[in-house]
Formats: sequence, structure tokens, C-alpha cells
Amino acid sequence: MIKKMKTKILNKIPALAIVVLAMLSLNSCVKDPNFVDLSGTPNIVDMPQSGPAFFGNDAIVNPGIDSLKFAVELSSPTPLSSPLSVTVGVDNTIVTSYNAANPAITYLPFPSNSYTFPDVTVTIPAGQRVVYLTCVVNKAVLSPSSSYMLPMSIKSAPGATISGNFGVHYYHVIGNDFAGSYTWDYRRWQNGTGPGVGNLPPDISSIGQSGTISPVSPTEMQMLTGYNGTGVHYDITFTRSVSGTTVTYSNWSVQFLPYDLGLWANAGISNMVPPKFTVPPPTTNASPKVFEMNYVSGGASGRYIDDTYH
Repeated sequence: MIKKMKTKILNKIPALAIVVLAMLSLNSCVKDPNFVDLSGTPNIVDMPQSGPAFFGNDAIVNPGIDSLKFAVELSSPTPLSSPLSVTVGVDNTIVTSYNAANPAITYLPFPSNSYTFPDVTVTIPAGQRVVYLTCVVNKAVLSPSSSYMLPMSIKSAPGATISGNFGVHYYHVIGNDFAGSYTWDYRRWQNGTGPGVGNLPPDISSIGQSGTISPVSPTEMQMLTGYNGTGVHYDITFTRSVSGTTVTYSNWSVQFLPYDLGLWANAGISNMVPPKFTVPPPTTNASPKVFEMNYVSGGASGRYIDDTYH
């Protein structure tokens, strides 16, 4: 009986009353402290995956000519009903401020002949949010021993706010005091001891070829060894200290990294004696830039290898 009475009462509630009840219910949701009202959020222009948080992602690691493609996007509660103009360009004043705040590495601005990107004004069409731009850089004209920065910045966006955290791409190249082109001498002895008594000549040698020392960081670098042609690199690290005009180098270390050892393992080669310096590396910036390393790798008896970069 009670259930029937409730059903009759509900059936007699006017439609207008149901609408009023729904509106009251909606109003109570809006006042819910967990409800986020985005209607007052400003229109923000940014570049995804940019800014200090993504500094490492903006390292330019490819040699020669490289194309840097990036997006400019609009973040807003709703798409705009009219186009938005955004001006993007290189801002070298950022290099100065970045160096002052981060003195560990001193960056130079990219020379004007090392990139192609004049200030450009792009339009985000009405109803859309993203446009894409491309900057072409040429690392071949940069000194491999220096570090460079190419700060790509949103310079203006009338009618919108430029993001404070994601308004700059810190494109950069890390230099190294020893990076660059060298003369490379490779020697191989068909034994595990090298020249030994009597200064035994190598059975294979390639003297005076061109070689490159590539920077990994300001205090880490890599160069090829000639053995077996499998693309194995020495990985060299050191400590760099500066006093006035004198740069001192210490704590030199040379090794083969696991990836490179894997290349040999795939070819059935093992590293029997780890690499070491045949002659001491440079101690100051006045020392000759000579790096001579040796190690023993190969099959049963091994092969003694000596690489010299000078």
C-alpha cells in the first residue's frame, strides 16, 4: 500500500517542478568545492616539451645539418573564434641570462651562418590550437670544442599570455676541449703482448688516417678503435679545472662501454685486457693534444691494439 501511494504522488508532480528540482541539483554541483571552473582561465601560448624541464631533450646531437621541428600551441578553455598571431624567433639575450644562472657550462650564441630561422609570425587559425615550425642548423660551422645555445622563444602573442615555463626551447650543443679532427694511427700486433723485446713491428698498421674525437659532455669524449671494424669506441672521462688562463686536466679514465663490448661479443670477440693510456694524456691546455691507448682483444691468444690520436 505504501509503495502505491508513493507512485501516485510522484506521478502528480508537475513537469515544471521536475525542471526546478534539476536546476537546484545542478546548482549544488557547481558549488561543490571539488568542481573546477575553467571559464576564467586565460588563453596561453606555449611550445610543448620546452623550457628548463626539457633542457636535455633540446640537445642537438646529430652531426652536420639537422632540422629542428617544434610546435606552437594554444591552451584555452575553448578554441578561439578568431585567428591568433604568434611571433617566434631566436633570442640570444637568453644565452647571457642562462650562463649567469648556470655557470657550469658557458654557452656561446649560434653564429648567424649556422642556422636558418628569421623571426617568423605564424597564425593559429580560428578553431585550431597547433602550428608547426622548423629550424635548420648546420653544426659543421661550429667549433667542436665550444658549447653553443640557440634559444627559440615565443616573442609575442597579442590576445594571449606567453607561458612562463614552456615559452623557450633551449636548443644547444655541448663542446669539449679535445673534440675535433685528429690524425689517427692504428697498429695491431698478432699477439697479446705488443712490441715486447726487440720492438717487434706490427703486422697491421694504418698510419695518418683521419679520425674524430666526439664530445659526450665537456668532460667526456669518444673515439674509434681500428680493430675489427665493428665501430667500437673508447670512452674517456676527465676532470677539468680552471685557474686564470690555465686549464688543468686530471683523473683521466678510459674504458669500453657495455654497448661497444656487445658489438665485439656479437662478432665472437672478447676484451682480454681493458684499455689503458700508453702515454699520459694532456695535463694542461698547453700540453700537446695526444691520446694513445692500448688493449688486448680477440680470440684465443688475443691481439695487442694501439690507437693514437694526435
